[in-house]
Amino acid sequence: MRLKQELAVPGPQCISMLERRNAAVARGVANGPPVFASQASGAKLTDVDGNAFLDFAGGIGTLNVGHAHPDVVQAVKTQADQFLHTCFNIVMYPGYIELAEKLIELVPGSWPKKVMLQTTGAEAVENAIKVARSATGRQAVIAFEGAFHGRTFMALSLTAKAPAYKSGFGPFASEIYRAPFPILYRSGHESEEACSEAAFAEFARMVEMEISPDAVAAVIIEPLQGEGGFHAAPTPFLRKLRDYCTEHGIVLIADEIQSGFCRTGEWFATEHSGIEADLYTLAKSMGGGMPIAALVGRADLMDTPRVGGLGGTYGGNPLSCAAALATIAVMQRDDYLEKARRIGAIVEDRFAGWAQHYAVVGDARGLGAMRAVEIVRDRKSHAPAGDLAAQIVEECYRNGLILVKAGFHGNVIRFLGPLSIELADLERGLDILGEAIAAADRRASPMAKSA
Repeated sequence: MRLKQELAVPGPQCISMLERRNAAVARGVANGPPVFASQASGAKLTDVDGNAFLDFAGGIGTLNVGHAHPDVVQAVKTQADQFLHTCFNIVMYPGYIELAEKLIELVPGSWPKKVMLQTTGAEAVENAIKVARSATGRQAVIAFEGAFHGRTFMALSLTAKAPAYKSGFGPFASEIYRAPFPILYRSGHESEEACSEAAFAEFARMVEMEISPDAVAAVIIEPLQGEGGFHAAPTPFLRKLRDYCTEHGIVLIADEIQSGFCRTGEWFATEHSGIEADLYTLAKSMGGGMPIAALVGRADLMDTPRVGGLGGTYGGNPLSCAAALATIAVMQRDDYLEKARRIGAIVEDRFAGWAQHYAVVGDARGLGAMRAVEIVRDRKSHAPAGDLAAQIVEECYRNGLILVKAGFHGNVIRFLGPLSIELADLERGLDILGEAIAAADRRASPMAKSA
């Protein structure tokens, strides 16, 4: 059932490239397994030594339509023959306008909307905070525990994972506050409703006692956390949050950078709860592999910064706009919502089975095809087991499957495989992962097995 039995990786060319990487690339740039891609298509890639892999990482969620989708590649080639770059702030072009119009059509919101394009998700977050502060005249911003919003100054200030991303880079932006994210697992609560009530009560207490609602410009939340461990914000919590922000004139920002563009079985994860955020930050799979991001939201908010207050040299690059328009067209034509739901059901069933069968799988969770398993020491303590998760990922790599971890302790294994994946490849990749989890479970202590 494997691509190759016990892949001889890394091969000589990968080893040579790794030596060159270590000599030339800054130490702080993290990497996954020692794979150097030569070719990639759909959910498969081949390294420079000819080893074949299935890709369940998808560029950390940027490849919902798969590697090198032919429609996306052709759109980029066609645009490249016309021109590469003008800077939209200097010379405008149709692709930027067409993409803005398409995003207005897709993004939730029963009000008039406007769009600003950027290059990265972090840029979208930075501009969302600028717009919220400009519109409200307030300064305070609330983010959540476990949040990941990027690595630039404001985005990193909002990000919650200090040891890996923030240590040594302070001081950070002021007027940033942190609220608890409603996570049922390990919470001690019996239901999402109870968990939501407790988390929202703490949120409201913090705002009213430590900040004051009339000082809060924005609340930014991932409806389904990415780096934080694939925890979905419960519907009751999101609805209470929406109502609270509306009542107090606070801008609600939904960070859908990883969860957007059909990944969860809806175009955007907020659609599962029926709420509409005031601003949406988008990136990753919008470009089908090309770098592009967007801030989309209420026109009255988006128009508050004065002319020249928003911009960027490469924002909405013509090649990336062409790629994004082609990507969205593919998703609509080929019903990627149904693909995500079908793939998600298969992955959910496998993950839930492992959670019941193996003591090292503490939890299985997610929405649609954005799913994860949390690897623990044992079922009683739920102690995070980042070392076991790393062993599982390493064994999968050696058997032809690329994965990416998440969570504060690095013990969450996430599924972000392309939604274009063939079902036979999906099952084969899940077999590889299942075998690696079973092996980790066998290596676990007798205490874990009896817990």
